[in-house]
Amino acid sequence: MGLHLWAAGPGTHPAGISDLLAEVSAEVDGPVPGYLSSPQSVTDTCLYIFTSGTTGLPKAARISHLKILQCQGFYQLCGVHQEDVIYLTLPLYHMSGSLLGVVGCLGIGATVVLKSKFSAGQFWEDCQQHRVTVFQYIGELCRYLVNQPLSKAEHGHKVRLVVGSGLRPDTWERFVRRFGPLQVLETYGLTEGNVATINYTGQQGAVGRASWLYKHIFPFSLIRYDVTLGEPIRDPRGHCVATSPGEPGLLVAPISQQSPFLGYAGGPELAQGKLLKDVFRPGDVFFNTGDLLVCDDQGFLRFHDRTGDTFRYLSITGSSSWTSDLCDPKLLNLNSLICHLNPGPQLISHSQISPFHPCDSLAR
Repeated sequence: MGLHLWAAGPGTHPAGISDLLAEVSAEVDGPVPGYLSSPQSVTDTCLYIFTSGTTGLPKAARISHLKILQCQGFYQLCGVHQEDVIYLTLPLYHMSGSLLGVVGCLGIGATVVLKSKFSAGQFWEDCQQHRVTVFQYIGELCRYLVNQPLSKAEHGHKVRLVVGSGLRPDTWERFVRRFGPLQVLETYGLTEGNVATINYTGQQGAVGRASWLYKHIFPFSLIRYDVTLGEPIRDPRGHCVATSPGEPGLLVAPISQQSPFLGYAGGPELAQGKLLKDVFRPGDVFFNTGDLLVCDDQGFLRFHDRTGDTFRYLSITGSSSWTSDLCDPKLLNLNSLICHLNPGPQLISHSQISPFHPCDSLAR
């Protein structure tokens, strides 16, 4: 397959895996070859990052030089300064930790504190010890923190801003009330995607705002989606239909030179599930995020569900987020599990519903 594997760290590596640090040390300290240092285009592939496999098995997404440059300006866009100290506990094999986190820090020259493994019990002690002012999260990270017992370390910290994605509205409110005053900056994006949003207004529960100016620079649309058939709803002409305010819709973005989609390493068939054609007019091609969002009458965007996280029960179409909202958190016993998937560990949650609860019928 032409696949080469390297590993870094102490100890003996398995057969077929080379020692990265040893090979780097053996290299001659000379100019980098032109074909490596001078890409032909900013859309050329710079590196690969495996996706979580939400549309099938994990795939190596092509990341362009353009996206690297965009990530370099991420923290500047968030209002982070060179004097800030950023705490990063996210895995570096994902885009959030490596490109937005580390590369974003390099872009502004800020200090980054790396934690090899997230610890909810030591989190605020680390923040005080290293004088952290900003940290980056995924939604579950904040939930783990608010579910921790009260501690002295959570008071008197210097954290002023938290940046990330996937923060549920109920956790958002509890997090700010307990650990504030601080600002939450929720974002939305995909590793291989060509569209991203940022909640620059701070509206609780929103992932961004569909303002006229933003959509002019970074165009996207919400289209009606049939969760039963697993495909967009089309009109008699075969075109997709835009949603109305308050109606969940599939987030799609036109593929263009300004907003490219590079696909994945391997054959072009791997990208077919991410491409939608003839969306609004014959011949157009849009990137399919696979996510359902809702845009309210004020233009605020809220995450609704993933298209694969729906089910049918008694002729009713439900979603994972809808089921979660129905269930009383006090009657749920949530056990955190770590499922070791290729290429690395992914966090999932497992719910055990208490006996005789009305939601029991949904779990059958």
